[in-house]
Amino acid sequence: MDLKAFRRRSSQSKPAGLPQTLRAARVALTKSGFTTMKLLKILAASLVALPVLVTLTLILRNPPADRIAGLAEARALERVAHNGTSVGVGLEDVSSQPTDTLKDKLLGGLLAPGFDEGSCLSRYQSSLYRKSPLHKPSSYLLSRLRSYEDLHKRCGPYTKSFNTTLEQLKSGQSASSTECKYLVWISFSGLGNRILTLASAFLYALLTNRVLLVDPGKDMADLFCEPFPEKSWLLPTDFSFKDQFNIFDQKSPHSYGNMLKNNILNSSIETLPSHLYLYLAHDYDDHDKLFFCDQDQALLGRVPWLIMKTDNYFVPSLFLIPSFEQELSKLFPQKDTVFHHLGRYLFHPSNHVWGLITRYYQAYLANADERIGIQIRVFETGSGPFQYVMDQILACTLKEKVLPEVDRRRSIVTPLGKRNLKAVLMTSLSSGYFENVRNMYWEHPTVTGEVVGVYQPSHEEFQQTEKYLHNRKAWAEIYLLSLTDVLVTSAWSTFGYVAQGLGGLKPWILYKPENQMAPDPACRRLMSMEPCFHAPPFYDCKAKTGTDTGALVPHVRHCEDMSWGLKLVDGHDEL
Repeated sequence: MDLKAFRRRSSQSKPAGLPQTLRAARVALTKSGFTTMKLLKILAASLVALPVLVTLTLILRNPPADRIAGLAEARALERVAHNGTSVGVGLEDVSSQPTDTLKDKLLGGLLAPGFDEGSCLSRYQSSLYRKSPLHKPSSYLLSRLRSYEDLHKRCGPYTKSFNTTLEQLKSGQSASSTECKYLVWISFSGLGNRILTLASAFLYALLTNRVLLVDPGKDMADLFCEPFPEKSWLLPTDFSFKDQFNIFDQKSPHSYGNMLKNNILNSSIETLPSHLYLYLAHDYDDHDKLFFCDQDQALLGRVPWLIMKTDNYFVPSLFLIPSFEQELSKLFPQKDTVFHHLGRYLFHPSNHVWGLITRYYQAYLANADERIGIQIRVFETGSGPFQYVMDQILACTLKEKVLPEVDRRRSIVTPLGKRNLKAVLMTSLSSGYFENVRNMYWEHPTVTGEVVGVYQPSHEEFQQTEKYLHNRKAWAEIYLLSLTDVLVTSAWSTFGYVAQGLGGLKPWILYKPENQMAPDPACRRLMSMEPCFHAPPFYDCKAKTGTDTGALVPHVRHCEDMSWGLKLVDGHDEL
């Protein structure tokens, strides 16, 4: 049928059976100029538009899966930004995350942008696992860190300046004016000690405009990412004196203290060696300790290569050297944040270790309302666990309300429903203390109705410093402890010192037991998050006599867990 016939039939045929109202409406439309042809055009347009409208409705009602995932991820990251709750380990591409959640991925400016993120996931992801920090680095510290990075880039391994200075070292020439000077840190002692001494060495390098080079030992590269852009901090494997690191001691010919003792060096000498050893371990003597005197620093400043061996966090005594005083005050207006800032700047877990950390966190800690860390270090020679240590742990945590009391008379205290969840992370070489605490909260309800989960990542039974996996686990456990909200640590333990410093926490510290008896009181709250310097000098460099170095300035005090040790406190801390 052609269009004309269709039009003719349409105009002549009567709508048999249509109600009168519809016929009237058609007459009205015809009179107003609405012909059948126009109606057909409207109908055709409607048929074309209908599928589009249906499709849009379906899309708006059921968004694509990737869009849902993106919104869910954004909501999760928003919770991270506001509550400090962790997100999934799979969020490895930090650059794709919302801007507002990444405002502190550089840790308040401590970290430099531009690193390859895949090579060190922890560097830019760590902020997702922490609450917003209470302690901001000073603008001066940030400026000096950027200046140091430029120095390291200019003078680091295999640069022209490095090669020139190294040739001078190999030839045994006397010290001469060089563009770059170096501090070599020898890998020595356990993991906690290494972290603390490396932070101390870096601060000394920063104060003296030296380039820090790190002896990789057996596992430094396996545990930590590179902290500086472009140039490695690791000492080249073919470094001239590397084979002497293990035998270097106080009596070594180039030991600074030994040379002073034998009158080979003094402040008026004009010709200095190209390198000196600095022996600052716990058994160093009075001549070694002269390192902390101003006039000795003036002499050391003229030596191109300093090679340091230490197992001490010696930062507090740097604050007692007058020539460093002004610079340190500008770097750290809040005195008790030194390790907190330098530790987060320097120590980023390698991808191997970051996997251990994030998997454990997601499985056991992420959903808790409160995370509690308890670090147990026992210095007894027996196998343990020891009942007096268990008694001390409970006396401290229950009295100070770190852990809730249990009701031993009733099996159920509150009905089912949403209850506060506490996750307790325990670390110890022994599993016995963990099992006791876990069983207590499994067998009895809490009087508060709170639910308590108790977890321990590993129990290696004894310290195995030279084993790769042992140290990976140890580093992961230190980091996990630093992610808790409340922390309990053990006296004298560098493991605990590192955790409290990284986390910016003032923990409850368990006093060291004596004569196999639990001390009373069992613990006390630390006055600052700073580690303790276990073997400080007690010498007044000006008066050339012994003195109490813990009573010279308000911000250097004796440690709570070691009466002869020194630690930094802020001027506002209660002493």
